[in-house]
Amino acid sequence: MKKGIFARLFDWTSSAPQQTQNRENTHLAKMQETGAQDNAQAQFALGLRYALGKGVAQDDQQAFAWYRRAAEQGHAEAQYHLGLMYVEGRGVAQDDQQAVAWFRKAADQGHAEAQYDLGQRYTFGEGVVQDDQQAVALIRKAADQGHVAAQYNMGFMYAEGFKLAQDYQKAFAWFHQAAEQGYAAAQNRLGAIYANGS
Repeated sequence: MKKGIFARLFDWTSSAPQQTQNRENTHLAKMQETGAQDNAQAQFALGLRYALGKGVAQDDQQAFAWYRRAAEQGHAEAQYHLGLMYVEGRGVAQDDQQAVAWFRKAADQGHAEAQYDLGQRYTFGEGVVQDDQQAVALIRKAADQGHVAAQYNMGFMYAEGFKLAQDYQKAFAWFHQAAEQGYAAAQNRLGAIYANGS
């Protein structure tokens, strides 16, 4: 007997989650095979999956292992994520010096997040000797690439005369760039500048 349209639709919708899971498993197996062949992008993607628990059980040690394989091949995003794992002690013992080393590798490749985070480490002397010049240079590099928190920080440093000579015009320019990206703290500072004239 031929099934009606609603019965056929029910059969299709009830089997859809299984089909999706099968495709996900196939995709994951291909990624693991590619990662095992030293494909840095596949290794990074696997690290991300394990870090987030996407399609696999969340596992920081597996995430760390895959990030490390990609990072050792020069994959900047993996180097940055490996640095974060060391900062947070996820999948590995917490180690500020290792975090700095991996952030530096990614920053040297122009990775804006790594430049900003490394700049913050120089600002506060975390895992590295405190150095205002290095901090400002790295944060400025990230800001020049459009990193919104770095832009705000540049504005703050100019506005407050913190690590840089006070310069309200430059502060305004940096706050304006961050505010245009929707950064609430920068929008707040701009509002105060318009209200108070400084």
